[in-house]
Amino acid sequence: MQSINRKESFPIALFLLILLVPLGKYSIDFGFALKPYMLFLVIFFIIHLSSMQFQRLQLFECGLLLFYIAYCLSGVFALYGSASLRIICGIALYLVCYFLMKRLLGSAKESLIENAISYAGILFNIGNLVFYFLGLKKLNFIMQGDGIYSVGVFMDREYPRLIGLTADPNYLVFYNTIFFTYFLCNLNVKRNRIGLILCILASLLTFSRGGLAAYILIFLLYIAILNNPIKQVKLLIGAFLSVTITLYIAVTFFRLDIYSVIESRMQDFSSDGGSGRFELWSRAWGYFMESPWIGVGASNFLPYNQYQFGDSLQVHNTFLEILSESGALGLFCFSLFLLFVVVQLFQHRVHRTKPYLFLAFFGFIMQMVSLSVIINDLFFMYLALLAVHFHEAEKAFTYEPPKNLLREGVRP
Repeated sequence: MQSINRKESFPIALFLLILLVPLGKYSIDFGFALKPYMLFLVIFFIIHLSSMQFQRLQLFECGLLLFYIAYCLSGVFALYGSASLRIICGIALYLVCYFLMKRLLGSAKESLIENAISYAGILFNIGNLVFYFLGLKKLNFIMQGDGIYSVGVFMDREYPRLIGLTADPNYLVFYNTIFFTYFLCNLNVKRNRIGLILCILASLLTFSRGGLAAYILIFLLYIAILNNPIKQVKLLIGAFLSVTITLYIAVTFFRLDIYSVIESRMQDFSSDGGSGRFELWSRAWGYFMESPWIGVGASNFLPYNQYQFGDSLQVHNTFLEILSESGALGLFCFSLFLLFVVVQLFQHRVHRTKPYLFLAFFGFIMQMVSLSVIINDLFFMYLALLAVHFHEAEKAFTYEPPKNLLREGVRP
């Protein structure tokens, strides 16, 4: 059996991993969700078990583990112990999958990983758009109803929101973030230009206000770090053309009055309290005030909310969810983890070497304000990509040429 200690070529395995991660909707429920990419990782590493080796932990990974230790310990004092135990088991499973993902990604060249991201992103968004079209067709293109699911469409207060291959339109934008940033930063390849249009179209059709705001921030941040006026102008022109093409496709093929829908979504923001998020955030703050140091316990916001208000809703804000469930201690550890990521991003000049990884991080952080992602498959895959890149950068920095080259006076 070949060793995977060297940079072996596993293009199909990489492609399948990156494609399967956003497809958590198609999971097997055993009290916890056993997702397709988890099964794939287990099978892959059973085959290559004898050659497995793991990279040392990065600084941000130590911060991540510290946060999860603090978060899980808050469950010891939780009123709803079963809910805490369930998420503790889930965190353990996700961490195992994280290190397996990291090992697979670390066994391949970064060029292969990026090709896999490109092809997986294109196929993922084609699938989303096909499912959306089939859902609209099943509804006979009648844009009416609330809380109705139809293949890849979720009718939300008369809005036909794209869910595609996922279970939630807001999380679809979150999953698409890594694809969006990669396509945006690699427009020199025609395939990526097509991928960007598909990604923008699919994300636009989710009508996710927080997600689309994050994409705008990513785009503006990318223009800022380019520091090249000619490229900035070209990018602005390209962005205008891309949005024009996506709007034309949405109006022509999906028969949507995009302008009216977007206008209504913006007007609704002042009247619907961010789809009820402001009320949930207020409740989360109240639970934090009841137990400011250790919170109400890991994964206990939901049962508290169900008991007191009859809502089966999460906080829809990662920071407030951590604050309410694990208190100031948990949020401090999480903030420390994020700080370590930022430090290493700038330490390795990722905004220059791999800008898509740099931009994706800030896109994720912005979306965490409106989503609950204490554990999330795509974010874990992103962290694995980041750890692998840091490891490769450190290896290149500490490279020592062979002694025979030094003796012969040959410069590496």
